[in-house]
Amino acid sequence: MISEYVVFDLPKGITREQAVKDMEAVVPAWRKNPELIRKTFLYDPEANQAAALYTWHNREAAEKAHGEEWRQRLWDIYQTVPTIRYFETPLIADNALGETVREAGKNQ
Repeated sequence: MISEYVVFDLPKGITREQAVKDMEAVVPAWRKNPELIRKTFLYDPEANQAAALYTWHNREAAEKAHGEEWRQRLWDIYQTVPTIRYFETPLIADNALGETVREAGKNQ
């Protein structure tokens, strides 16, 4: 598994309500992506940034989802360029599901 951290600046003056509305608007598309395990939306009002932490089956899926088309949409909406980092993800302690998610789908 791979975790991908994506962060970008928001336009000056955007409210939390608008940022969350924009997040909610893209949820259906992310829910349809079979390579995406989980996406956590993040908002930092002090830095005026939005971010997300994604968990993917592999890095190729992450890079495909955040290719040129996605980057252009982000530019068109917010006039910003994201910073993206990738991390190997050997384990996820998921208290909501009550399980430990391991690489290659091995749960306990």
